Amino acid sequence: MLRIHFTAEDIARTRLSTVADPLWEVLLSHFRLGDPAPPAHLRPWTARLRARPDLTDLMRPGAALLAALAPRGRYVPDFLTPAESAAGLDAGLDAVRATDPRRLRRELDTAARRLPAGLPELARALGDFHRAAVGAHDDLVRASVEADVATRTGTLLAGGVEALLRGFAPMMRWRRPVLEVRHPADRDLHLGGRGLRFVPSFFCDGTPVSLADPDLSPVVVYPIAAEHRAAGTGTDGSLAELMGPTRAAVLAALRHSSSTTQLATRLHASLASMSRHTKTLRQAGLITSTRRGPAVLHGLTPLGRRLLDGG
Repeated sequence: MLRIHFTAEDIARTRLSTVADPLWEVLLSHFRLGDPAPPAHLRPWTARLRARPDLTDLMRPGAALLAALAPRGRYVPDFLTPAESAAGLDAGLDAVRATDPRRLRRELDTAARRLPAGLPELARALGDFHRAAVGAHDDLVRASVEADVATRTGTLLAGGVEALLRGFAPMMRWRRPVLEVRHPADRDLHLGGRGLRFVPSFFCDGTPVSLADPDLSPVVVYPIAAEHRAAGTGTDGSLAELMGPTRAAVLAALRHSSSTTQLATRLHASLASMSRHTKTLRQAGLITSTRRGPAVLHGLTPLGRRLLDGG
């Protein structure tokens, strides 16, 4: 059990991130790859990875380094998930590259591990892992996280921070002035006026996670609520089974109108491949395609939206 102690100032400085943190998602998706049976909401994700050997190849160096540095169920060096990552993947990778040597040595000693590569190589491998394991599945991740954040933001606006804290039950329990968090370690964290940042995660499963070092900026990464996990996955992965994981991903990505180039970039596919998939979906009456200058803009038809929403 992790017991987080709040003061009035901490309540005032508590905040909810509106997006998932890219490097926390790297770490947690790495752990999920080791699950013997993935949770239901991750089945479309694992299906895509199986169908895309190019993505698994891109992930391999990062997976090897994470396995060496952060084995599941053990202490995880905090430098792998820097606070700067909240500003985006590039900012997080820059922070990894710039890790202070003394901090690096201290955390590796605590983990009883050594760094198999230099920090620039590690940052590059983590970036590739993110692009393959997280970024290429942005439609799945973003829709689910946005649904969770929208609900919790409504709670926050209606009832304040303490209502937000109560809303994390049953994985957390608010007993003023202490937030009790299901956690593998039994410890106390005194915020001391720093506040707390809550970060939603698509890949966190079961219990929330946090940094090991109590002197770092406090954060709790929590699994999004079960009712929101289906927001980006169609009907529990049935779309992927019906039309294949890539076309299902294209359809889900078109919740927001996009050009062929934007789709290809987001889903890590070639332009030629994306053109074929959009043609098939258009012929099936699921999307529309409109030329805007040199680009072709795609969007969902009412039928495509109903299919995506399971209606």
